[in-house]
Amino acid sequence: MSRIASVFAQKKHTALIPYITVGYPSIETTLKIVPLLASSGCDIVELGVPFSDPLADGATIQRASYEALRQGVTPKVCLEVAQELRRQVEIPLVFMTYYNPVLKFGLEQFCSKCTEVGVDGLIIPDLPPEEGQELEQSTKKHGLDIIYLLSPASTEERISLVTSRSSGFIYLVSLTGVTGARAKLPQELEGFVARVRERTEKPLCVGFGVSTPEQARRIANVADGVIVGSRIIQLLDEDKSLKNVRFFTKSLREALL
Repeated sequence: MSRIASVFAQKKHTALIPYITVGYPSIETTLKIVPLLASSGCDIVELGVPFSDPLADGATIQRASYEALRQGVTPKVCLEVAQELRRQVEIPLVFMTYYNPVLKFGLEQFCSKCTEVGVDGLIIPDLPPEEGQELEQSTKKHGLDIIYLLSPASTEERISLVTSRSSGFIYLVSLTGVTGARAKLPQELEGFVARVRERTEKPLCVGFGVSTPEQARRIANVADGVIVGSRIIQLLDEDKSLKNVRFFTKSLREALL
């Protein structure tokens, strides 16, 4: 059983999946925050690979990505950071990146290196499954999960395609738009999750806009995992000591119990 599968094999357990941008605000912070997240009840960590044109990300993560790029954080650096993190934590690590950096690195080489350093899966928002066959061959060869996204605007045909091709879990985008902390989640969220649930038994995890324990609790009533990104980046900006991140993460974990 893969590390990701083992997370969702736990009965009556909602996975908590935080996102951070590798190298923001520094590599040292990344190396500190991931073990802190693991010890605060997180089950999987998404490691964002900085990219110059992050189409799916809102202002908060775009800025973090820009700053990390300015500091010279490349896919190669992200792989080195993941390797060091794997020595410190046992929970699954997933790269969230875009297709261009992976293609430039080389699909086979990137997947091989991911496995070598201990990365468990890939989330690539701008890669639709219709165009993902070549990468899927490499991920399967190297034992990586490839996690596709679905939005509320997805047709039944698209839902069937993604649920058949995604592995590890399926990333449900809570709303049509980009990432970013929001005061409210859409009223249609439960209906969207139910539509996808009818098509698959694979784990469903909801992200985009999640920023409070109350929102996380609402998602936990219908989904298998909660993904939180922009709010964590904001807390990093507010408090470099990471105390606020620890408190927030623990409050999310308690909301999911």
